[in-house]
Amino acid sequence: MKMQDVRAMARRKEVKIGNMSKKDAIRAIQRAEGNFDCYGRADGGFCDQSECLFYDDCMKQSASEEN
Repeated sequence: MKMQDVRAMARRKEVKIGNMSKKDAIRAIQRAEGNFDCYGRADGGFCDQSECLFYDDCMKQSASEEN
């Protein structure tokens, strides 16, 4: 997911993200939706939130932070 997509989603959900990083912006959107702000924190590459809009991107982010 590109940052422009994240910004568009934030606008639709009326979440102010300003100059946040992509990771922080996604976590703000997750909180606004009433979900855990867990983007990029999949421990050991495991996450049971497969319905999350950010799931695929999150798995990639989590894997890159473990290395």
